[in-house]
Amino acid sequence: MTPPAAAATLPPLTLRLYIASESPNSVAATKNLYAALARHPALQVNLEVVDLLRDPERGIRDGVMFTPMLVRSEPTPERRLLGSLGNRSALLSLLGVEESAP
Repeated sequence: MTPPAAAATLPPLTLRLYIASESPNSVAATKNLYAALARHPALQVNLEVVDLLRDPERGIRDGVMFTPMLVRSEPTPERRLLGSLGNRSALLSLLGVEESAP
């Protein structure tokens, strides 16, 4: 885990989580993302959750073909992570924090 002082120096994150309502993978992705963010409260995050079943045109405009998908648009470069976000190392890498030792 990144120490609080180091996390505070990280730039703010702009994240967008694309989901498909209450599908099992979308529910898991939402849960996993919120859990990771809760473990790193020093992160400054601007999060938008986009339900593509309610707003399918948004997915077309944003070029999203699969859900769930987490997109980090800031800081650049843009990064995308597909699936339930259960791969903790990949999720933390996208968030810019290091995994703590067990």
